[in-house]
Amino acid sequence: MKARIGTLLRACGFGGLRRLSATVLLMILGSLLSVPGHASPAKKPSAKNVLVLYSGLTRDHSTLDSMESAIRARVHGEVNFFIAYMDYDRMEDEEYRKSLAETFRHGYGEKLDLVIPSAYQALQFALEYRDRMFPGVPIVFSFVANSRLQDQKMRPGVTGLTIPIGIEETIDLALRLHPDAKAVTVISDDAGFWWSVAHDVLLRRRDRVREYDIIGEPGSEMIKQIAGLPPHTVALFQLAPQDSRHPAIDINDVLAVTTQRLPTYCAWGFVIDQGGIGGAYADSAKEAWMTGDLAARVLAGEKPEKIPVVRDKDLQIQVDWRQLHRWNIPESALPPGSVILNRQPTLWERHRDPIITIILIIVAQVILIAGLLWQRTKKRRAQAVLRESEERFRVMAETMPSLIWMCDSQGKIVYLNDRRRTFVGSNSGAGHGDAWMEYVHPDDLSRVLATFTKALKTHEAFSNEYRLRRSDGVYRWMFDVASPRVNGDGSFAGFIGSAVDTTDQKLAQQALERVSGQLIEAQEKERSRIARELHDDICQRLALLSMELDQANARPEGTPEAMDLGELQRHCAEIAHDVQSLSHQLHSSTLDCLGVVSATHGLCEELSKQHKVNIAFRERNVPKRLPKGISLCLFRVTQEALHNGLKYSGTTEFTVEISGMANEIRLEVKDRGKGFNLEGAKAKRGLGLVSMQERVNLVHGRFFVESKPGEGTKVVAVVPLVAVRRETRVGATTAA
Repeated sequence: MKARIGTLLRACGFGGLRRLSATVLLMILGSLLSVPGHASPAKKPSAKNVLVLYSGLTRDHSTLDSMESAIRARVHGEVNFFIAYMDYDRMEDEEYRKSLAETFRHGYGEKLDLVIPSAYQALQFALEYRDRMFPGVPIVFSFVANSRLQDQKMRPGVTGLTIPIGIEETIDLALRLHPDAKAVTVISDDAGFWWSVAHDVLLRRRDRVREYDIIGEPGSEMIKQIAGLPPHTVALFQLAPQDSRHPAIDINDVLAVTTQRLPTYCAWGFVIDQGGIGGAYADSAKEAWMTGDLAARVLAGEKPEKIPVVRDKDLQIQVDWRQLHRWNIPESALPPGSVILNRQPTLWERHRDPIITIILIIVAQVILIAGLLWQRTKKRRAQAVLRESEERFRVMAETMPSLIWMCDSQGKIVYLNDRRRTFVGSNSGAGHGDAWMEYVHPDDLSRVLATFTKALKTHEAFSNEYRLRRSDGVYRWMFDVASPRVNGDGSFAGFIGSAVDTTDQKLAQQALERVSGQLIEAQEKERSRIARELHDDICQRLALLSMELDQANARPEGTPEAMDLGELQRHCAEIAHDVQSLSHQLHSSTLDCLGVVSATHGLCEELSKQHKVNIAFRERNVPKRLPKGISLCLFRVTQEALHNGLKYSGTTEFTVEISGMANEIRLEVKDRGKGFNLEGAKAKRGLGLVSMQERVNLVHGRFFVESKPGEGTKVVAVVPLVAVRRETRVGATTAA
């Protein structure tokens, strides 16, 4: 009975009986129901009967399977499902609706426990003829657009599931994948619900794209309008599939023309597989499962009006992989989470099984060949490893900065790297065998030989420090470290050593020791000078002043012999001036109070008067505030440079200039004296040059001297001003 009714209802929708009148249809149905042999078998009292009512737009049997599975999983006992389809194209015909309602009333003599209309047209039909077809039967609808029921109040006994309309998301997808689009054409059969939604969306995007509306029945005129659309136009195809009409040009013809000329999108999924790119759709499997859950609750006894309508809002972007490639749309342009359908399988996916078989055969052959040649391969591999090891050692030895050597178990040199050969000379045999002893300094040879001979006997690592003659005849200090080598059988093979030139380190250490001694000596000289100044001059004059004061106190006042106090005052002033001068040489108070410019200027004037010379001082753009370290550095360098110039230059003309620049301060002290040999002075490492260099290094500056015999001397110190700027910013922040 179920199969006969399903067949009849499908015929009512889109079969050969579509053109029969309602009266003839009822007669055929009555004759079928009146046959005794085809009477419906009695149902068990516990069985539940569910009618699923589809409109012509919803014929996806996979969703029905999901819905049935959800209901059966939650309802105990037997559940019978009846399926009926309606002709979407004839739903506007009232006579068709009435005859269809009468068919349902007579066709379902058994009591229905639930009706599930799928899509808005099926719901409207069920609500309109509910009392005539199946009065009192609860309704759980599904696949109805959210906006369709937005302002409607649910009738008693009705609940269900609404889904989002993906028109806006589909239009946004089209504009995202076609950023150069200038127009969107809406192709629809009427200016009804679906067109109005698309029109509202495009109105909000009119600043970006124009809207072209092609509305009407499919035909040659519609195809002509589509052909006349301008370039850079995207199509939104909203023609509903036809059930009963079979015009000469149907929607498939229009869709074929549209997809051939324009990138086509649709809020309904039927355009995929027919040349359309895709759109935004609800997940039909999930919606069917949710509908089944609502239906199961109603079949379990819940009142539909007590169950709120479920409003789903999730949409999923679905596109056709073939159309992406046709319109040159990269997959990276798709929104995250998009589903790509009809993706062509890769070469691996198409031929995976034969490829795996071939690979297995090849692997088996390789294993067999490897087993046959294992011994020879192992030997060659060992030889290759040995060659690689030797090559690695050679590269390492030739590129290292050290002087690498190697000897055999008898102590004969068998290998020298390029750096060692270049060091001792260009002769290819230099340093090999026992010839290496010719290049060791005679004073160090006996000690080196003793250590080397002992190591050959004990086979233990050793180190030596000796002088080695360079190719230019100069001896350089070497620190040589050697380790024993062994053969493959573990026997002693000789030594491999590495020598490093430590001459510069030794010279630096000696210079440091010499400078330390010079510093101590200079300190003692300065102390002796200060002591002499105090003892031979200041103390003697103070003693003389004390004696004059005693004599003045011993004589009565008014006597001609009374000493003039003005003379005593002059003596005191002279002593105070000399003490102040001595103190100023040790540390200038002007430097702390008035800054480096005033202190340096005062130093130049003092030395000019003291030594009867001309010291010209110039200053340009020097900041008023400088860190104490920088000020002291510049002052001491000036002081040391002038003292050296007064002592050695033999001239009376000097120039001191301090200049402030964008990022640094430059001090320059020049004289026009006899000059000196700069290289010789550096070799002697005079204390004056060392002290100036070290002072400038402390403030991260640069120091250099320019001098040649007969051309005068120029001492330059350049100090960065980074610290000055930092202090200025900190001060400004604190003040704020």
